[in-house]
Amino acid sequence: MLRVHFTAEDLARVQVATELDPLWETVLGLQQLTCPGRGARVFRLWRRQAGEVVTQRQLEGAVRMLSALVPSSGAFPDFLTPAAAASGLDAGLDAVRGTPLGRLRRELRWLPVPARRGPAPLWLRDLAAGDRDRMAELTDALRAVHEAVSAPHWPEAAALVEADRALRARTLRDGGVHGLLGSLCTAVRWDPPVLHADYPVDRDLRLNGRGLRLIPSYFCWRTPVAFVDPELRPVLVYPVDHGTPGAARDDRQALPALLGRTRARVLAALDDTATTGELARRLRVSPASASQHVHVLAAANLVRSRREGNQVLHSLTPLGSALLSGRVPLGTSLT
Repeated sequence: MLRVHFTAEDLARVQVATELDPLWETVLGLQQLTCPGRGARVFRLWRRQAGEVVTQRQLEGAVRMLSALVPSSGAFPDFLTPAAAASGLDAGLDAVRGTPLGRLRRELRWLPVPARRGPAPLWLRDLAAGDRDRMAELTDALRAVHEAVSAPHWPEAAALVEADRALRARTLRDGGVHGLLGSLCTAVRWDPPVLHADYPVDRDLRLNGRGLRLIPSYFCWRTPVAFVDPELRPVLVYPVDHGTPGAARDDRQALPALLGRTRARVLAALDDTATTGELARRLRVSPASASQHVHVLAAANLVRSRREGNQVLHSLTPLGSALLSGRVPLGTSLT
């Protein structure tokens, strides 16, 4: 069990990551790829496709290299998932390359003994000694595995994370921070002032006024993940809801087929009201592109826009909400 202890100052400093984190998704995706028992049903098709890409691109060596640092269970080094990756993969890899030698050595000692069998010990010793060529091999492997394993499924993952963010925003609006912390996933329970999370070890994390950054993740499965080092800025990576296999998954694929992938993402992003600029940032498109898609959806009575001051706010109509959720609440007029 992980117990995260909040103060009043921490409650005021809770934030939700704005989008998928490329290095967290790469590391957690690697665990899903190399440990078939994890999320077997949800990731079955993805695992087969990712395995085929790894074989086609001859990345077995890169996967083995990273698996030496990311065992299927137990701790892995925090330096693999730096906060800088929130600004993109390149920024994250730059931060990995810049890991201080003392920290590198300390975190490599966290690896369980089974992860060091075979040829890995020599490679890990070189890395711990500050060998720049080994670090270059590591960051090249992270990039290659990200492009092969995570990137092809980024649109679906981003849509699920954006839907989760919209839900958290609505929960925060209606229930405050207490409602937000109580809504994360079934593995997390909020009992003020302590957040309890299912965890592989028994641990207490005291925020001490630093706040908590919540990171919704596509490849995180069942239980949240936190940094091992309690001195780092606290984060809690938690799994988004994948829905039930089968029909629900087909529904998520049907909406992009009906509207187009980008407009389906616009619809999902507007589950929480946004300005054109906010929508563009959520979708990582230009404001002009976001505005164009909104106008098309508004013409179909899926989105409604209204001006407030010098801003235009966009939100879903009842018809747009029904299309996004796949159901019409009783008594709801779609006009």
